[in-house]
Amino acid sequence: MKRQFAVATALLALCGAAYAQSNEDLKSMLDQALKTIQDLQGRVKALEQQQPPPASAPAPATAAASAPASWGAPLVSVGSQAEKGAPDADKARVEFYGQAMLDAIYDSKRMNPQWNATERPSQIPVNCPGDPGCGKDGATVFSIRQSSLGFKGFIPTSLGLIKTDLAFDLFGSDGSTSIHWLRAWAEIGMFGIGQTYSNFMDYGVYPNVIDYWGPSGMVFLRNPQLRVTPWSKDGMSLAFSLEAPNSALDTGKISQVAPEFGAGFTGWNRLPDAVGSLRLDGDWGHLKAAAIVRQVGYQNTLTPEGNPSGHKTGYGLNLTGGFTVFGKDQINLQLAAGRAIASYMNDGGVDLAPGQGLRAETVPSIGWLAYYSHAWSDKWSSTVGFSQHQQNNTDGQLATAFRRGSYGNVNLLYTPVKNVLTGLEFVWGELQQKGGDSATDYRLQFSTQVTF
Repeated sequence: MKRQFAVATALLALCGAAYAQSNEDLKSMLDQALKTIQDLQGRVKALEQQQPPPASAPAPATAAASAPASWGAPLVSVGSQAEKGAPDADKARVEFYGQAMLDAIYDSKRMNPQWNATERPSQIPVNCPGDPGCGKDGATVFSIRQSSLGFKGFIPTSLGLIKTDLAFDLFGSDGSTSIHWLRAWAEIGMFGIGQTYSNFMDYGVYPNVIDYWGPSGMVFLRNPQLRVTPWSKDGMSLAFSLEAPNSALDTGKISQVAPEFGAGFTGWNRLPDAVGSLRLDGDWGHLKAAAIVRQVGYQNTLTPEGNPSGHKTGYGLNLTGGFTVFGKDQINLQLAAGRAIASYMNDGGVDLAPGQGLRAETVPSIGWLAYYSHAWSDKWSSTVGFSQHQQNNTDGQLATAFRRGSYGNVNLLYTPVKNVLTGLEFVWGELQQKGGDSATDYRLQFSTQVTF
């Protein structure tokens, strides 16, 4: 059959060409076609003479299973090809990863509708009517916002291996279902640039919970930065970073005394935030200490010279640890304290607010978390814990200013097969304001996550 197909193909090609070629050209083409046919016949004969596969070899079940072996090779984009002469040229590749996830939530109380797909204490309505989310208790929410997609690149060069990571999820910065960039990061050797987890935070203590936002008292910020890690050896690493600044302001009583004037205050950031960290890793877990120094500022855009304006110094210390106990169980702890560090906290608070005489003051923050994760078996696990972010309010803040955000979880998670996680979680949150008013919210969340 293969020989007949080859002959028929060649004859059809000759017939089609005969209409457009002279006799001399036709003879030349015929000679070439005969040579092609002889070559095809030789190849078919060689294939027929090969030994058949062993009888025990399974037949491919799908087209993908019978694909050439080269399909399993790493994908290499044009931009990820190894530099000529670079060592480890075979490590050039591009990887993609992600997850499809559905959160099914029943909220027993109330939440700002803009943020009802997660539990954020700062978004719980306290003053009703007035605050977003006031109304009847109880709501059902379905969300795919935790679904995500990412790409990693590895490019061998003469200076070392370049590593890149670009990722996004669908939890928009305004709470909507929209693109939300998580990381846009590149590093080579000790140097890194782009957006990733702040050097001031420790992602290793993030608990195994399925609510999106997570502990309110955790230091958590993905921040554009320049980072250098001059020491990383024997489980110990030292890192320094310059990170994007931000000044979270509360105009407080200024907005009551002169509303048209208070509306003009905005952040004024002249210098990057400076962060240093030391991390120790071992079989027992890890410890990390991080310190930050920052300049937070304010200006008034409604005056000709931008005054009143000024800067204050902020600073903070973050101590974290993750410890493996009783086999696979995990304890995660964090204690962070400082002034004007609310921009780095996971939820709530401000960096600057009016104090005595309505002069700008840095606002103190304390944030902490304590979580315990237990493995019931290879497929079942649970996590329980609590977290809190508290600020010492200034004299010039209003009674409705954020004072304390509390957050807690307990869950039961199940992994029926590889790459699939499902489970039920109870989440509780409370917002307390400077004047003493407070409100709570609690919910049940059932989530299913499929990773790839």
